[in-house]
Amino acid sequence: MKIGIPIEIKNNENRVGMTPAGVFELTKNNHTVYVQTNAGFGSGFFDEDYQEAGAIVLNSIEEVYASSDMIVKVKEPIEKEYTLIKPDQVVFTYFHFASSETLTKAMIKSNAICIAYETVEDTDGALPLLIPMSEVAGRMSIQQGAKYLEKPIKGRGVLLGGVPGVPPGKVLVLGAGVVGIQAAKMAAGLGAHVTIMDINMKQLRYVNDVMPNHVVTEFSSEYNIRKRIKESDLIVGGVLIKGAKAPKLITKDMLKDMRPGTVVVDVAVDQGGCFETTKATTHEDPTYVIDDVVHYCVANMPGAVPYTSTVALTNVTLPYVLKLANLGWKKACDMNPLLAKGLNIVKGEIVYKEITEAFNWEVEVA
Repeated sequence: MKIGIPIEIKNNENRVGMTPAGVFELTKNNHTVYVQTNAGFGSGFFDEDYQEAGAIVLNSIEEVYASSDMIVKVKEPIEKEYTLIKPDQVVFTYFHFASSETLTKAMIKSNAICIAYETVEDTDGALPLLIPMSEVAGRMSIQQGAKYLEKPIKGRGVLLGGVPGVPPGKVLVLGAGVVGIQAAKMAAGLGAHVTIMDINMKQLRYVNDVMPNHVVTEFSSEYNIRKRIKESDLIVGGVLIKGAKAPKLITKDMLKDMRPGTVVVDVAVDQGGCFETTKATTHEDPTYVIDDVVHYCVANMPGAVPYTSTVALTNVTLPYVLKLANLGWKKACDMNPLLAKGLNIVKGEIVYKEITEAFNWEVEVA
């Protein structure tokens, strides 16, 4: 199979779809890999590294798309790429269709095979291709939140860990999944007082068992959220519903109950966000303020640490890329029902019902 790795052209996206080590495995299996020149530069990988691994370096994104049977990316295609995608071409990437009707319609029109990293499942219901980026984003949410709590950037002026004689900051984490646990772990490591909320008691019991004593668990309800936001310095939203829009757990009217300079970090922004006031931002212009509350809603948080993120992503995507390349997408999905759950749009047809539900479309899912 001919596999293409283009440059990511989304704002400040420095990750790349595959490391040279991943390319080496593909070429070892007799596949041809086309890498756009400088595609790996932002992640610390150079054209020479890819060439040594057996890749063919092409000058333009147009050449990569035109030459390839399968495109392996990090982020969803943006408008400039829509017309480059060919009928029957496999596109394997994070799509998050539920948050963009425009993207969904464009991919339907393309007649491509769209396989979304974020809906590939394990037998236990875990999302193996989303986990490493959720781990990165969860940890980064505290790193960024702590920074934006500083007064020069309109935060409350609170040091999360406190100092002797001064209490630590208070962090509220919504969701005890991968993002939430990693956020709680980082916040606890800084010495903050952490409350983590979820509706899944099994997860809360797990968190209670593995976290230190200054991480407390609480059942998530609107009443409990409204109570906790009044005293929190940093609020992290990390709630995910597979392939669907995130629930709005923080509504606009709740902002008035928060103290001026409170920071909210919405890690669910790719899925529409779990705060009503969320709007996607970029690393170039990451924050905005509503009702004196600082919002950090960067849609590609792991793009700020591209070396770590690219290596972590390739570690988990490569086995699936090899299956798709060795067997072809149809046979690979027929033989692997977990990979088949990644199929979202196939040759103009939506095959993942959560997409139609997100837009209230009355479409028969194939």
